[in-house]
Amino acid sequence: MLHKHILRILAAAILIASAAFTSLAQTGELRGHVIIKQADGQSVPASDAVIDVFRTDVSGKYNTKTNKKGEFVFAGLPYVGTYIIAGSHPSARPNFVPNVKVGRDVDYQVELTPGDGKRLTLDEIKSANAGGGASNSAPPANGGGSAADKAKLEELRKKNAEIETANKKVTESNETIGRTFKAGNDALLAASAALKANNRDEAIKKYTEAVAAYDEGLTADPEQPALLTNKAMALKARGVERYNLAIKSTDDAGKTSGLEAAKGDFKAAAEAGNKAVALIKAQTAPADPAELNRYNLNKLAAMAVNAEAMRLFVSKADATKAEEGLVAYKDYIAVETDPAKKAKAQLDSAQMLLDAGSADKAFTEFQAVVTAQPDSPEANLGAGLSLFATGDKAKFQEAANYLQHFVDVAPDTNTFKADAKAILTELKNTEKVVPEKTPARRRRP
Repeated sequence: MLHKHILRILAAAILIASAAFTSLAQTGELRGHVIIKQADGQSVPASDAVIDVFRTDVSGKYNTKTNKKGEFVFAGLPYVGTYIIAGSHPSARPNFVPNVKVGRDVDYQVELTPGDGKRLTLDEIKSANAGGGASNSAPPANGGGSAADKAKLEELRKKNAEIETANKKVTESNETIGRTFKAGNDALLAASAALKANNRDEAIKKYTEAVAAYDEGLTADPEQPALLTNKAMALKARGVERYNLAIKSTDDAGKTSGLEAAKGDFKAAAEAGNKAVALIKAQTAPADPAELNRYNLNKLAAMAVNAEAMRLFVSKADATKAEEGLVAYKDYIAVETDPAKKAKAQLDSAQMLLDAGSADKAFTEFQAVVTAQPDSPEANLGAGLSLFATGDKAKFQEAANYLQHFVDVAPDTNTFKADAKAILTELKNTEKVVPEKTPARRRRP
């Protein structure tokens, strides 16, 4: 009898609630470096070079400077857009790189030559493009010079030809990534609209379209955090719908097939989410406050999606990954600034551990919430169930204390209140355990 009630509590919420969409990641990193090609052909990093980034599809301008190694980074520019990177330095002639896309993990090179230190305007760049000017172009031949000079000039021309070929490939890749990112996001939004209309089959179809679009973009560049984050989001959501439909199915074969498909989605979502987080962790946080804010928003989105993907993967597909799931939640909780969302995430991580059979670890997480929120019904219920699930009768007294406090503070509409009372009755009758009277708990200041 005792286990009947606890199993009912753990299984009552078998249908997974579809979580609200995390904001789609709409910004990406733009990075590169600036070199100055000296008269003798040697290249040196251009420290403190001025970087002007112009957005050309709509009006926009962003500025920064290179570090001592000649490197620069913008951590969070609008993902959908076309840009020009212009570089200038007091000792050099300015130059620019056109048709740039952000969030492609490309290290763009801006090559300068000794000059007067001019800083290019957008109008000057447009005029150069209209006149057939090319960035990073080789100097014209002077019709003379030594054999060594001619050899250097030829080497420079070959290098520039390689740069042009590489830039063409990058441009093609950027176009693919930009198109597929937009297509995937549009499909995600269409899936959300289908769910609001209670058309779950259409929602699953749109999630599938989103995954296919993101995969096409990742084929062009497999290390795109924004694409990976949104792919994880689409897979997770599709898995939820497949899981819920399978649970409701009266056909055993269909139910088995549906559950396996859902578990496959949860696994793939966890893999994509983990990779997105790893890539973002490898990035250097920018110093500029505005750029740092965009970077942090992208990081938060990736970690929130990954934590939820890992919860579903661990709870519904592979309980042996509970420790990795907890790490994903710790990452997310560390960057989340909303106290309510932090508390919910800690509860979700604790429930994940309990679902996976890690009762002792689950209790630690539930207890942490109780310490901060003594009258949290969910935390008290979880703490009590975790202690009981250990099977250690020495912990039944404390389990009863938590369960009784849950009964005391939970509203009568709480689905699990009657079951908690039944467990307490069984503990009293079979284990002679009665909840101890404890003083009213207070929230820590």
